[in-house]
Amino acid sequence: MIILGTNSIKDTGYDVANSLRFNDDSQDFLNRTLGTPTNNKKWTYSAWLKKSSQTDMIMFSCGANNNDRGLIYFNNSGDLNIYGATSGSGTYYLATNRLFRDNSAWSNIVISYDSTQSTSTNRIKIYVNGVQETSLSQTTYPAENHNSYFNSAIRHDISGRMPISSDYLYNGYMAEVCFIDGLQLTPTSFGEFDEDSGIWKPIDVSGLTFGNNGFYLDFEDSGALGNDAAGSNNFTVNNLTAIDQSTDTCTNNFCTMNPLYPDGTITFSEGNLKLTEGNSWRSAGGTMAVSQGKWFWEVSNVGNYAYIGFADIQLFSDGCSIRESFTTAAATTGRAHSVLNSDGRHYQVTSGGAQSSEYPAAATFSTFTNSIIGVALNLDDNNFILYKDGTAMNSGTAISITAGTYIPAVSIYGNNVSYNFGSPPYSESGGNSDGNGYGNFSMAVPSGYYSLNTKNLAEYG
Repeated sequence: MIILGTNSIKDTGYDVANSLRFNDDSQDFLNRTLGTPTNNKKWTYSAWLKKSSQTDMIMFSCGANNNDRGLIYFNNSGDLNIYGATSGSGTYYLATNRLFRDNSAWSNIVISYDSTQSTSTNRIKIYVNGVQETSLSQTTYPAENHNSYFNSAIRHDISGRMPISSDYLYNGYMAEVCFIDGLQLTPTSFGEFDEDSGIWKPIDVSGLTFGNNGFYLDFEDSGALGNDAAGSNNFTVNNLTAIDQSTDTCTNNFCTMNPLYPDGTITFSEGNLKLTEGNSWRSAGGTMAVSQGKWFWEVSNVGNYAYIGFADIQLFSDGCSIRESFTTAAATTGRAHSVLNSDGRHYQVTSGGAQSSEYPAAATFSTFTNSIIGVALNLDDNNFILYKDGTAMNSGTAISITAGTYIPAVSIYGNNVSYNFGSPPYSESGGNSDGNGYGNFSMAVPSGYYSLNTKNLAEYG
């Protein structure tokens, strides 16, 4: 999905300040052994999620061993599942027909459990963005009065599968993770529909009754990311640091690079903000498109070759990349711009898509291997300026571009690059925000330019 300004809410009423960014390759997870439950026949789980990949991934699990456990997870096809087993035999299993494949969007998942219900279909309910999922591919409900391993006095993991914590770890962002012990709640305890847009949005949950084993993880303390904001049921943090605390949240969604939109085998990590490619030229684009306004982001470049820039979304739709060679005759002059890090040359696509041209002369830009590049894209005046470690390149002279709808774009070879759209995937002490106070950038954001997030898009996009 490509997000435009119309997909966003300017003012949600309740703001979520932080999320936690999980990277499966880093073995990121939280764990806690719960105590005596208020009632393990009744519980509710709610979390806001923004996936970063289409792999098997477990958001929440519990288990005494591999035969006695519970799982809430996405499989690699994208369906949402809840599964429980006792002595190796399944006791309940629900799976949605709906597929969750959008890596650009936040979704609220609510699972409510009450095995005391006389009607089997009322014992587990799945809600997505405030609406109950009734189209299910698997419908095995627990027996009446079944004691759930969820909410029992055993280990629980956020990300990954118990008892094998390194298996099927979550890859993406989480926010507002809530667990209610002793109550089967509806989504209205966690969110509401925006009266103007109709978009499901979070509400303040601090007034809920959480029960003995309940917890509320808001990820607001970067030094104690497992803190329970509702009580003392704190989680142990494993392989997550302050760098993984993010301002990309369900109330202000930030741009990332799009793993569904590359032209090859780029490896995406760190919440789709770090891209790695070995020995081939490959391209990728961002999740947010803009046709007006002034926008700023940073790229940390490491290694050999990278074309840093932006492209008209139509080029990607037509199968083009932003480096020297464009494969589609639909490409037209000026609809993609990039600068090559190793020699400072500026390229733009030419008519017919045969090749790009060097413009202006190479000497006007600097090389920027191992530098932080700031991209200042001005779609009110249709031009751009690049910054190298805070200094404007091309003597600060803007390069004119063709009016259009553009996304951040890159081509890399034997390289890795990291993107900072305001919530960096690396340690950043610059502390520079845009005019609305959003973002943490290495260099000062040029006056009148804004970070790519949904609140800014709603106002300027």
